[in-house]
Amino acid sequence: MSHTTVLAGATHLECTGTGETFESEQLIGLSTVGKPLFARYDLDAIEGFDMATVATRRADLWRYAEVLPVRDPKARISLGEGWTPLIDAPRTAARLGVRRVWIKDEGQNPTGSFKARGLCLAVSRALELGAEELAIPSAGNAGSAAAAYGAAAGLPVHVVVPSDTPAPILEEITALGADLQLLDGLISDCGRVVRQGVEEHGWFDLSTLKEPYRVEGKKTMGYELAEQLGGRLPDAIVYPTGGGTGLIGMWKAFDEMERLGWIGSDRPKMFTVQATGCAPMVRAWQEGHEHAETWQGAQTYASGLRVPGAVGDFLILRALRESGGGAVAVSDHVMADWVAKLGIDTGIFTAPEGGATAAAVPMLMEMGLIDEQDEVVLFNTGSGLKYVGMTPID
Repeated sequence: MSHTTVLAGATHLECTGTGETFESEQLIGLSTVGKPLFARYDLDAIEGFDMATVATRRADLWRYAEVLPVRDPKARISLGEGWTPLIDAPRTAARLGVRRVWIKDEGQNPTGSFKARGLCLAVSRALELGAEELAIPSAGNAGSAAAAYGAAAGLPVHVVVPSDTPAPILEEITALGADLQLLDGLISDCGRVVRQGVEEHGWFDLSTLKEPYRVEGKKTMGYELAEQLGGRLPDAIVYPTGGGTGLIGMWKAFDEMERLGWIGSDRPKMFTVQATGCAPMVRAWQEGHEHAETWQGAQTYASGLRVPGAVGDFLILRALRESGGGAVAVSDHVMADWVAKLGIDTGIFTAPEGGATAAAVPMLMEMGLIDEQDEVVLFNTGSGLKYVGMTPID
């Protein structure tokens, strides 16, 4: 059968725990067993979706519309998210002692962080499916991204964040018109407030991996890497991990790209970096567990890493193990040192989380997980400007 046109949109949703399938055209959160849902596409039916064609398209994440869930072009909200630069960093490579280092600078997204990708898709899809009021618990940057895309979509957004969230992010959320609630506690405590609002007021919950589409926005980082590297992938990807949606999303993207014929079966080694004050994934990886226990007393000035428990923990750990990667934790002061080193070497003012990725490389080399011949991509997930006034804790 020949397919002349292929409508955008997923064919169905799939439970990441059991494989059970669900109808995609409904507002939905987790699967019946409480696991994240993945959007699935009829990749074999997609025509005219190759790197050469995509290269001629708009320079944002909507260039990958065929493998994104939004069907109605009018629901595709855009503030210019995605297609962030992949910056060659030879002085950082020399400093670290590896063959090549690239920095994927997600700080150049709207709202200054990679969260713009996920919330762009989540809000666009919520709009398309008829959501009327949105809510999100956040460690910071996801809150401002939700506020931005909610404003662009004309949907009210309720944002609940810890009271010690960086001031620039709080200013941003307020300026973008969201209903902001500050809480003494962690993102997990904020999540409880959002769940209450969902039950009492019918808000639609945009929490990490608790709806199926933030991960679809984040997976576009994987498609971009392949495009920007001319159809290949690096030897290693070092990724700062809180909720881990980006790492999970890229791992999903690589599978889709192989099925589409964009890449072969080789995969980068995937590495998670966390803060020593909040390292549930590192502990679970070291101990060989499939799930990560909640981290008690989480603290770090890298607010994006202050996530004591992740609903997608098993997906993160699976990607680390399947890729031959791993996980390490770095202290706040070491992160801060590397923010300065990266700034001097590259001209990029990274978020602490970006500094953490560079700090992780010497540790990973010492463990024999990264080699001096490796080509390494470091993800700077946000702009250092978002953290002005914050000081390292440990």
